Amino acid sequence: MSSTELPFVPPANVLPKVAPVRVAEGERLRSVGLPGITLTVRSRPPAREGLPPALSVHGLGGSSQNWSALMEQLEHDVDGEAVDLPGFGDSPPPDDGDYSVSGHARAVIRYLDASGRGPVHLFGNSLGGAVATRVAAVRPDLVRTLTLVSPALPEIRVQRTAVPTALLAVPGVAALFTRFTKEWTAEQRVRGVTALCYGDPGRVTPDGFRNAVEEMERRLQLPYFWDAMTRSARGIVNAYTLGGQHALWRQAERVLAPTLLVYGGRDQLVGFRMAQKAARAFRDSRLLTLPEAGHVAMMEYPQTVAAAVRDLFAETDASGYGGGDFDGYGRGAGASVRGAGMSSPSSTSSTTGAGS
Repeated sequence: MSSTELPFVPPANVLPKVAPVRVAEGERLRSVGLPGITLTVRSRPPAREGLPPALSVHGLGGSSQNWSALMEQLEHDVDGEAVDLPGFGDSPPPDDGDYSVSGHARAVIRYLDASGRGPVHLFGNSLGGAVATRVAAVRPDLVRTLTLVSPALPEIRVQRTAVPTALLAVPGVAALFTRFTKEWTAEQRVRGVTALCYGDPGRVTPDGFRNAVEEMERRLQLPYFWDAMTRSARGIVNAYTLGGQHALWRQAERVLAPTLLVYGGRDQLVGFRMAQKAARAFRDSRLLTLPEAGHVAMMEYPQTVAAAVRDLFAETDASGYGGGDFDGYGRGAGASVRGAGMSSPSSTSSTTGAGS
């Protein structure tokens, strides 16, 4: 079954009523209607007017809540927003049922074009990292800088711990998994996700864990939850097999925006060994390696990631790159490659609900 086939979604009048999505103090949530999709956008008003816009894109099974901690850290630096991709968070499924990486990228582009906020500082984690890479490659005018946390870029040797997630793409597996785990509580599911996505699950606070359990309970009531997960997982696998100009590594090489790459040494879903390959692929890159972090470094170590992001902004301001200044060879002004590893950070996070 193709990821672009129209999914079955019950009519709105028979959808179960679910609990409202959690909105942290200082955040706002709004619904944006666009052709073929409706997106929920989470925002944190900037500390002062005139700050540059930013947009963050979550991973598979995640939501805009995954960026709450980092958005709070950067409220003095950017006018921050995070989007719920179609079928995730509080965004309903897309009308055309397209959960491919390109489909999600089109949703992000559609929102940026409609909002007129570009060029933005674009952030992406895992699946969102692949989506953000594609957006930056095909629409450089929309991206001022690019920050990728454990981006889901193709790997020849996938880690064993990532295989179960990839298997969701196989027809019938999601149905089998649903039947096998039907007795699992939301708390058990959250503990499993946390163990998979965090380098140290102990960093999740009690409040953060409770919030994640509430969100999991809400999502499990959505009739399209597993459909969105399955088709998006299939979309990642399909993107890994694409060749030519649509290949993700080829598109990474085309990205003009100054790029910050963040990799965790304890990531069980994206190989830490991919960090150096990514640093070579993105033409104007900086590499932040966090040995103790897992798959969602922006949730585990938001202070450390925020500091690296500020350094990226400072370099970008100094070079004068603004998301549209290209030379005759398609290169951004001041293109260079830098790598900087960092030791284990000591910052803390109180937010959970990670996706892959």
